[in-house]
Amino acid sequence: MPALLDIRNLSVTFETAQGPFRAVDQVDFSVDTGERLAIVGESGSGKSVAMLAVMGLLPKTATVTADVMAFNGHDLRQLDARSRRKIIGRDMSMIFQEPIASLNPCFTVGFQIGEALKTHLGLDRAARRKRSIELLEAVGIPEPAQRLSAFPHQLSGGMSQRVMIAMAISCQPKLLIADEPTTALDVTIQAQILELLINLQKDTGMALVLITHDMGVVAETAERVVVQYAGQQVERQSIRGLFEAPHHPYTAALLAALPERAGRGRLPQIPGVVPGLGDQPDGCLFNPRCGYADDRCRRVVPPRTGPELGEALCHYPINGEEAA
Repeated sequence: MPALLDIRNLSVTFETAQGPFRAVDQVDFSVDTGERLAIVGESGSGKSVAMLAVMGLLPKTATVTADVMAFNGHDLRQLDARSRRKIIGRDMSMIFQEPIASLNPCFTVGFQIGEALKTHLGLDRAARRKRSIELLEAVGIPEPAQRLSAFPHQLSGGMSQRVMIAMAISCQPKLLIADEPTTALDVTIQAQILELLINLQKDTGMALVLITHDMGVVAETAERVVVQYAGQQVERQSIRGLFEAPHHPYTAALLAALPERAGRGRLPQIPGVVPGLGDQPDGCLFNPRCGYADDRCRRVVPPRTGPELGEALCHYPINGEEAA
């Protein structure tokens, strides 16, 4: 049975004043119906850009190429804008990083939820109001009927995120992409939002792609994990395999920085930052920050891995065989 979402050799290049910059470099991933996939990495790793490319929401300065970009039997590369709009928001939906910035301050919560219901499902005003109340109730918002007339600035961060989730699931999508859905929230609200997403995913049977830099969130939500660094996919693992035997030094460094693994000592850190347009090193992109790097790593680009689980983009993978 084909995957719900199948992406092969996806690259995204932006034209800049300093020249072309490849933000996503030949990534592969797939998502089956009802599956939970996490895409993890630091800011600047290309996680959000890859999924915005799938959604067709990148600006005209971006060039998107892929060998395969298929969703639910549709070749996304061949769809025109009108055909893609019929899918986006209905069968494939996305929760963006900043709910306050994503919600339109000029319109009420009820109007913004109802807009998707009118566009994709053709519901009349009474049916849209009834469905909107049901959605707000489903995401745990008290007094949902009264909240329909509220504007975004009248809601807390956690409440705004719940409204975004209600909008995203309004048409019962087959795939929900959650881009850093808990970043701006306190720990208690984070746990509530994650629990809500998992419960909704189980109840509706939709697939869930979670974009995050928080390995703790990954441990609680995912079944499979893709690790990205500087636009490249450096590792693909099952959730158990990732935490028990990470293969890439970058993955191991992310896990080592978890407080529960560091104990009472000082938290380990990864020196340096993710390279940008003007400072990409030769060889392995991670070599300036890697404690295992040698001359080979600084000169030779690691061979690209296939789509199998457990593979790492590294000359000397940990807990694995040396790359060819």
